[in-house]
Amino acid sequence: MRIDRARFHDSLFAVAMAAVSVWLFLSADSALLEPGGGQAVGETRDADPFGAVLVLLACAPVAVRRRWPLATLCAGLLPETLLTGLGYGSGAAAAPVLVLLYSVASFRGLAVALCALLLSLLAYAFAGALSPVTGGNWSEHLVAFIVLLAVWGAGRSLRLRRAYLEELKDRAARLERAYAADTRAARAEERSRIARELHDVVAHHVSVMTVQAAAARRVLAADPDMAREALSAIEHTGRMAMSEMRNIVGVLRTDARAELGPQPGMDDLPALVEQMREAGLATRLSVEGDARPIPAGVDLAAYRLIQEGLTNSLRHAGAGAKAVVTVRHGPRELDVGVEDDGRGPASLSGPPGHGLVGIRERVALYGGILSIGPRPGGGFEVRARFPLKDSP
Repeated sequence: MRIDRARFHDSLFAVAMAAVSVWLFLSADSALLEPGGGQAVGETRDADPFGAVLVLLACAPVAVRRRWPLATLCAGLLPETLLTGLGYGSGAAAAPVLVLLYSVASFRGLAVALCALLLSLLAYAFAGALSPVTGGNWSEHLVAFIVLLAVWGAGRSLRLRRAYLEELKDRAARLERAYAADTRAARAEERSRIARELHDVVAHHVSVMTVQAAAARRVLAADPDMAREALSAIEHTGRMAMSEMRNIVGVLRTDARAELGPQPGMDDLPALVEQMREAGLATRLSVEGDARPIPAGVDLAAYRLIQEGLTNSLRHAGAGAKAVVTVRHGPRELDVGVEDDGRGPASLSGPPGHGLVGIRERVALYGGILSIGPRPGGGFEVRARFPLKDSP
């Protein structure tokens, strides 16, 4: 649709230019070309229908100048050369030739534009050599050369500006697509992080509450006091879970103020181990090496790994199983692990659960090495080694 509109505008422009050029050709004062005019010496040809036809032929290619710029320039140079060579003078046909030269420079590459400029100069020189009208001085030829060069330069300038604007639009589109891709990646990463946090909080506390509730049900009739303690532990665990979930949701909601508090870390391991003991899993904490400052992200990731490992041991190890939490502080690394002597998960052939996926993501995020699987002597083990690049 844009091409048709441009062609329609060019057609109107060609008609208007033809009308003006023919009128100028027919009303031109031939006395200006006589010896007294000071511009030419020799016979000049009066305006006639044949000359008017040549003027029309010079203006006609303007209607399709955008589609075939170089071809239309050649088509316009031919009648213009004939007009000058036959003695009519080239003033009436000069305007359409300049428009066509401008079109080639504006819509075609540099090589084609240079060819168009060279053709225009050669046609001007050839027509001047054939013309019976003589007496023009070098200043007139210099002005003609400057006009042709200026029109050609204007066309090239417009083409370069158009190309520059297209490059800016393309660059803006690429930046917009890159921004959209970065936004999607950031949202996906944020959703993954939230899913990990929610799973770690919910799965751990619900697993502890389930085990405690089952123990309370078994001893409810035989030992009401123990059942009462189990129910109190369930209530305490539930309140902890609600508090942590409230903190996470409060961060997500912009219209609510979250309860500010530190994220759990390695310093909270004794409380976690004690909680697992109260839930019925015999757990022991072993710390080796001198404790060093740990980056906050690694601190949280290591705690969540131990928490998930203990939760799995509580759920799958079976009655009477024991778990050992090992923490080794090295000069450039932190080694943490959870191992038990139970029966382990029933099967490892299926797809991994959300907890194991979250552990892998956390460890990979900080460049750690993760090992998950059954132990040679029985039981199950979850172990990770985190590099501490920022450690002194």
